[in-house]
Amino acid sequence: MPRIAGVNIPENKQLWISLRYIYGIGPARAMEILKNTNIDPYKKAKDLTPEEISKIQKYIEDNYVVEGDLRRQINQNIRELIEIRCYRGIRHQKGLPVRGQRTRTNARTRKGPRPNRIGTKKK
Repeated sequence: MPRIAGVNIPENKQLWISLRYIYGIGPARAMEILKNTNIDPYKKAKDLTPEEISKIQKYIEDNYVVEGDLRRQINQNIRELIEIRCYRGIRHQKGLPVRGQRTRTNARTRKGPRPNRIGTKKK
């Protein structure tokens, strides 16, 4: 398995799909990386030469923030929102939807499972 940006990318997939296993690289960015490094996007990852791997690695390091650094940067941004007590920070802190979604119904992904209401049945 080729290792790029600290991630083992799958061998048996096309290169433009394999690069998407790196956090911070999506379909458009993967194609852009391969276009700028002059590597065929439809080549399988197992067919890469060490020179091509190092070329991709260097291009990603020089132009993008990926993996651990990106995760750290996102967490710092959220911590800053919480620290300055802005609306979005408060929503993050309470575990509620941040981007204006309704919470009366739905929002179960952010709020978690419903609390059990044992003993509230009317007699």
